[in-house]
Amino acid sequence: MSTTIDLSLIEPVLQKHKGRQGDLIAILQEIQGTYSYLPEEALIHLSNNMRIPMSRIYAVATFYAQFRFTRPGEHIIKVCQGTACHVRGSPGVMDALVDELDIHAGETTKDFKFSLESIACFGSCALAPVMVVDKNIYGRMTTAKARQILGEFKGVK
Repeated sequence: MSTTIDLSLIEPVLQKHKGRQGDLIAILQEIQGTYSYLPEEALIHLSNNMRIPMSRIYAVATFYAQFRFTRPGEHIIKVCQGTACHVRGSPGVMDALVDELDIHAGETTKDFKFSLESIACFGSCALAPVMVVDKNIYGRMTTAKARQILGEFKGVK
């Protein structure tokens, strides 16, 4: 099996938690912190080194929404679909991004530049509709503003 990731990056995590299978959630968080997701190769490596069955690793990792199994894009775009945002136009904002990126919510562009996510509520209803790119919050979004912001992240003015 050819490895597409550098497994040596998680050796300090495995050494730190050696013999403590009860630390599985913390270990998974640290692995995801290293790679931005949980690569299968890393989980196999974890299983072999910590003697934790893959079934247990997947049971824990799939139970918690914080874990992802696919590589995310360099930039993660989240569009709120809560009631206030929905009423004020978030479906149109999402449609504009889907059109521009040629992906749907929950997907990543082929070049791994962008991931698009639909979020139930950010709790920023006064700014509705809300879009977040990485850690940047954009309020009172319109389709034109969404396209402009996306262009800035693409390097197009």
